[in-house]
Amino acid sequence: MALVGIIANPAASKDIRRLVAQGRVVPDWEKVNTLRRVLVGLQAVGIERVVGMPDASNLCRRSRDDAQVSLELELLDMQVYHEEGDTARAATMMREMGVDCLVTLGGDGTNRAAATGSGQIPIVAISTGTNNVFPTMVEGTLAGLAAGLVAQGKLDLSRISTVSKTLNVYIDGRYRDMALIDVAFSQERFVAARAIWDLSTLYEVFLTRAEPTSIGLAAVGAALHPVTLAEEGGLHYVLDSSLGNEQPGASGPQPVSEPVTVLAAIAPGVVQNVPIPSWRRLVMGERIAVERRYATVALDGERAFSVSPEQLVEVELQRNGPPVVAVDAALKEAAQLGLFRG
Repeated sequence: MALVGIIANPAASKDIRRLVAQGRVVPDWEKVNTLRRVLVGLQAVGIERVVGMPDASNLCRRSRDDAQVSLELELLDMQVYHEEGDTARAATMMREMGVDCLVTLGGDGTNRAAATGSGQIPIVAISTGTNNVFPTMVEGTLAGLAAGLVAQGKLDLSRISTVSKTLNVYIDGRYRDMALIDVAFSQERFVAARAIWDLSTLYEVFLTRAEPTSIGLAAVGAALHPVTLAEEGGLHYVLDSSLGNEQPGASGPQPVSEPVTVLAAIAPGVVQNVPIPSWRRLVMGERIAVERRYATVALDGERAFSVSPEQLVEVELQRNGPPVVAVDAALKEAAQLGLFRG
C-alpha cells in the first residue's frame, strides 16, 4: 500500500521579515485548509494511508476533521520540541517507514530540514513561507493528486521531477551541514534572530539556483546570471569590496573582475540596487574556501551556526538532494497516460 507523508511547518511565514518587509502571513487556518485539500486530492487517486508530523498548531490533526476526508491519517509517535530538529527527525522517521512521497508546507528552511532526513523520497513542496525558491505556489488539491500518483509509482520520476542541487558546508575538512538554495556568510558573530533580512551584514553568498522569478538572495544572483534547477552549476557572489576578486583556495573559473550593481527584489516589497564587487559561476563538485572571519553561516535564509578565523570553511556544490516533483508536469503526464479516465 502506497504511503504519503506530510510535514507542515506552523512557524513558516511568521518570522521577522513581516516587520522589516512586506512578507505575507499565512495563518494556521489557511494551512489547515490547504492540507485538507491535499488529503482530498490524495484519496481521489486511491491513497488510503497518510502519516503526518505532529506540530504545535495541530495542523495535521485539524486537517483530518472534515467530512470529505475518509483516508487514514496517523501522526508520528514523536516528541515535539517546536524547533527545526522536529522536521528533520520526522522526515527521518518517514524514510524509515517507507514513505513513497512527501508533501511539505513551508518555506526554503522547512524543506532544507526535511531534506536532511528524507533521503531520496520525492517531495511535493507547497509554499507557505517567505522568499521561497524551493517550494512553489500550488493549489493543495492538485498537489495531492500529483503526490498520490507519484507514491503509487504510476508516473516516471525522471520525466516529472528534478533531483535537487545542494550546497554542502565543510569545517576544517569535515561535513557540517547543507542548504538547498543558498549559503550566506554574515559579519554578525551570533545567530540571534535567525532570518536573514539585512544584506548589509553579508559578505559572501553561494547559490544552487537563481531564476528571474526568485526573490531574496537568489534574486541578486538572477540579476547577475540566471541559473535554473535543471542546469548544472550554481553561482557565487561577493558583497564586500574588501575581499578582492580572487578567493583563497578557489578553483575553476575566476570571478568577474569588474564590479557591477544590480537591481533586485531582496524581500517582498523591497527592491534595491545591490553593489557586487565580484561574482562567478560555480562548477559541480568544486570546493570553495571562504574568507576567514568571525561570522555566522546562514542556510536557506536562516542563520545556523557561528565560525571563527581559525576555522577553514568551504562550500561545495553537488546534485544529491531529494527529487522535486513538478506538479504541472506530473498532472500533464497523468492525463497523457489516461490515469484520470473512467
